[in-house]
Amino acid sequence: MPKSSNSTPSATKTVAYDMADQLRTPEEMAAYLDAWLTEAPDDIAGIARALGDIARAKGMAQVAKEAGLSRESLYKALSENGNPSFATILKVTKALGVQLHAGVA
Repeated sequence: MPKSSNSTPSATKTVAYDMADQLRTPEEMAAYLDAWLTEAPDDIAGIARALGDIARAKGMAQVAKEAGLSRESLYKALSENGNPSFATILKVTKALGVQLHAGVA
């Protein structure tokens, strides 16, 4: 049955965008982290969130296990308000199979 011209439009549903859903391959994960490191190298919280996105894409429980951390502490460290130590960052990048690179500034 067609809608009448005076009916109210239906509400638009929105869903939260989750970057982790877009990271399917190790190459995509590495490119995503590299983009953060290149485009916003001073945004420590953003880089930590990017690592969190990659960890969620790979499976947070598995990454936590491989990094030798609890899942809860990994979520906390890589959250928006997290402040992971450099040692934690190194453990996580190793568990994720990505590398940090240095270059001349």
